[in-house]
Parts: sequence; C-alpha cells; structure tokens
Amino acid sequence: MVITGHWIDSSWKLRKRVSSFVRVPLPQRGVEIFVTIFKCLKEWGIENKIFTISVDNSSNKNMAIRLLKDTFSMSKKLVCGGNLFHVQCCAQVLNLVVQDGFRQTVNITEYIRESVEFMNCLDGRLLLFVDIVHQLQLSGRKLIHDCRARWNSTFGMFSCAVKF
Repeated sequence: MVITGHWIDSSWKLRKRVSSFVRVPLPQRGVEIFVTIFKCLKEWGIENKIFTISVDNSSNKNMAIRLLKDTFSMSKKLVCGGNLFHVQCCAQVLNLVVQDGFRQTVNITEYIRESVEFMNCLDGRLLLFVDIVHQLQLSGRKLIHDCRARWNSTFGMFSCAVKF
C-alpha cells in the first residue's frame, strides 16, 4: 500500500509526497489497513493534522476509514466534525463511470480487441499491416491492445484503431 500526503505549504503551494510504501499481508482487512495507515501517521507525527483521506471504494478500505475517523473523533481534531474526512477517489469514480459506459459498447469493444489481437499475433500479418499503413501514408505502425481494467487504456486502443 502506498500512502501519499498532500498539503499546502506556508507559501500556499500544493505539495505531495509518498509518506510510506508498506506491504499489507493478505487478506487485507479493514483493521490491518487502519493499523498500517495510523502507524504511518504516528511515525510522521501528523495524526492530529489530518483533514481528509481519499481511498478507492472497497469495503475493507471503508472499514479502515471508519476506524480512523472514530479514532480521530475522540481527540476532537476533525475539521467540520469529520463530514469531509472520507473523500472518494476521483480517479476511481471516473473509472467506474467510464467502465459503465463501455459496458454499453461491449460488442464493439470486443470486436476491436479481437481485431487488434488478430493483427498483432503473427509477424507476417503485422508486416503486411505495416506495409499497408506505409502505402496509405498513415501515422503509426501497429494497433495498440488495451488493459481491460484501465479505461484510459481502452480509450487509447479505440483512438489508435480509429486512425486505421
């Protein structure tokens, strides 16, 4: 698990640093995640300076955040009564929205993936493809395959495929 801190310095500049890179053994239950985060905050001496925490939306992390919020609430150090303490990760929310949109185009996406795999799996096919691309004076040399779990990767595959 990577713990990253964001803060505003005395010059009002937004700063960011990796605070800790820790192995959390499986299964990663909420209590283990809570202990890991709290230990990191204590080591850095910032356990009473936390305004908000952003994590992806999983039950184990939600449990860890609840435990942290309860712990910090005891010292009455949470701003706005802790209403802003847990913020969903914007990147994950965006990823979920886009993945949901991709589910609407699942057939098209699969056809493009199959086409990319077909063209890239044999050197002969790839050489023929490159030759045709060169003859048509198109930019690029080959089709890009996506990583199914990353929407920006699928978008990249689509963008590349559209060129060809």
